[in-house]
Amino acid sequence: MSGVSFLQDLAIVMMVAGMVTLLFHCLKQPVVLGYLLAGFIISPFTPPFPLVRDEDTIRTMADLGVVFLMFSLGMDFNLRKLRQVGLAALFVAAFEILIMIFAGYLMGSAFGWSKADCIFLGVILALTSTMIVVKSLRDRGEMHAKHTQLITGISLFDDIFVILLMVALPGFARTGSLPTLDLLLMLSGLFVFLVAAVILGLLVVPRLLRYIARHATDETLLIVSLGLCFGLALFAVKLEFSAALGAFLIGAVVAESRDVGRVAALTAPIRDMFVAVFFVAIGMQINPAHLAGSLIPAVLICAGYIVVKVLACAVGAFLIGTDAKTSMRVGTNMAQLGEFAFILATLGTHFKLTSEFLYPLVVTIACLNALVRPYLVDNSERLARGLASLLPGPLVNQLSFFRRRAADLGVHRPKKSAMRHVWSLVIQLVLNIALIAGGFLAAGYVNKAFPHLFSFLPNITGGSHSLVWLGTVVILLPVYIATFRKMQALAMMLTELMTGGAPDRRTQRVFRAALDGVLLAVQVLFLLVVTLIVSAALLPPWQTLIILLLLLGGLVFRYGRAFNRWYSQGKFALIATFQEPEPPPPETPRIKHLSEAHLRKALVNPGPLAGKLIRELQLRTTTGASIIALERDGAPIINPGPDIELLAGDEVLLLGTSAQLAAATAVFDQGVES
Repeated sequence: MSGVSFLQDLAIVMMVAGMVTLLFHCLKQPVVLGYLLAGFIISPFTPPFPLVRDEDTIRTMADLGVVFLMFSLGMDFNLRKLRQVGLAALFVAAFEILIMIFAGYLMGSAFGWSKADCIFLGVILALTSTMIVVKSLRDRGEMHAKHTQLITGISLFDDIFVILLMVALPGFARTGSLPTLDLLLMLSGLFVFLVAAVILGLLVVPRLLRYIARHATDETLLIVSLGLCFGLALFAVKLEFSAALGAFLIGAVVAESRDVGRVAALTAPIRDMFVAVFFVAIGMQINPAHLAGSLIPAVLICAGYIVVKVLACAVGAFLIGTDAKTSMRVGTNMAQLGEFAFILATLGTHFKLTSEFLYPLVVTIACLNALVRPYLVDNSERLARGLASLLPGPLVNQLSFFRRRAADLGVHRPKKSAMRHVWSLVIQLVLNIALIAGGFLAAGYVNKAFPHLFSFLPNITGGSHSLVWLGTVVILLPVYIATFRKMQALAMMLTELMTGGAPDRRTQRVFRAALDGVLLAVQVLFLLVVTLIVSAALLPPWQTLIILLLLLGGLVFRYGRAFNRWYSQGKFALIATFQEPEPPPPETPRIKHLSEAHLRKALVNPGPLAGKLIRELQLRTTTGASIIALERDGAPIINPGPDIELLAGDEVLLLGTSAQLAAATAVFDQGVES
């Protein structure tokens, strides 16, 4: 009967959600509001009786919805985009987050709330719904507009901010406080986990997905992608981080694969289902009694939130040199609460860090906000003109001068070659050391999770600890050797900078050599201390350790060049991942009349075309013709997607006018190897 009960609950959830969201679609209202209303309709607080029996099962599915949501957001989180917007988006995000936390704290204090509720309200109001914002921009056809890149960057930093909060909350709930030492340890562990997961993921995942996309079916690609998602989510939980963090990270890694479009298309239906259950579960927790009591505060806080959020984001964008109209577009688009506000409010209630009234209040604010935001976005330029008309003329002139100066500083920022190389080496050393620390932490987890794996070894040699420690060091030897060489280069460069311009005398050469040696020794000592700390749980007895160190020294002496070559290959592979071209914008067919359309076959020959994705050809953009089918090994693929890879021997069916087909056929003929 439990299976029938679960099926009944799921059927009710999906049927009510489907009917309500269909109504909201016809009314051109946000679908998220429909999910919340559907949850409110079937909640246990709605008379005459609750429609869902097993709420725990629905909440479990809602937790899966969070994982899928974070995985999807991770695939939208592109590291290259983050690098492009860089410091500008970081400045605006930090500016508006601080302003919103302060404003939320003042709003809560005005209602006489506790300090914890005021802080939580401020943090929640600082968050932005990336999913709703991006969907709104896509629906409006503004994904390539001037303001979209900055909005995306600010949203990404907002996402990172809430991820850090979600990581910190469990520890804060356990201890009741977050001492400085615990905070530093948590941030250090988080940094190590992030670096290790991203670097190893970028080395493995894009190539794995590319192999599967080329040789396997969509079903295999979907299952492997879900396995990666849940695998890293589980690993993050085992390391006492959140499952959402692991899902977000693996999504960001998948985003660097050229097959991300295909993975996103395959996982989208599953994501939409569980995300719908997530929002329905949120609606099920709304108590009408609490909702009625929080309506007036919700209206006042929502009004204050919209005003402060729009101004904070617009002023922040203006301060980095963006013009007034674009700044106001940034502000109006960013003024949207959403999924992260619900998640954070849920965590606050779960860990008993906030009062019970805060959760329904946040839901009410988000619903009011979602109703008002479309009108804000539509009238952003009018708001910018109205705000400019209220300001005195001299102030407007000064602000315009300041904006031009800020833009010029961003373009003409002076760069020093030597210091740029120094900082590049420092960053590479930090990443290498974090990767080493991550390797030992992962090895410690494996040794702890499988204590009997090497139980046959005698305790006098350190047992499994010795073998796991040795294996970890051998795997990390390429990183150790590369790190030592980078330390040598950094010591040499710092010595030149500190003694540059001095006469080249014998005493000066001796001083330089001594300074170079001291700087190198300090770095090596730091690396040894870090290694001892992170591998403390695996260190074998000192007798065994000496033998293992001698063995490792022999390996380095014999295969040092090979280890260094492997590191270089991994580094170049990592760089190549970032150099993969981004997907081009969607193409539109150019056939005006159906009578002009003709069909023609073309063969993919061995050469530069083989191995490319259909979207990478940009065939429709350059020629106007479309690939509507292809035949591979006798099996037809009808209407192939843009992420299908063309292989030598494939026969494609082209659709277009005579001129378009001639141009497209020429493209395939030019791809023949000479």
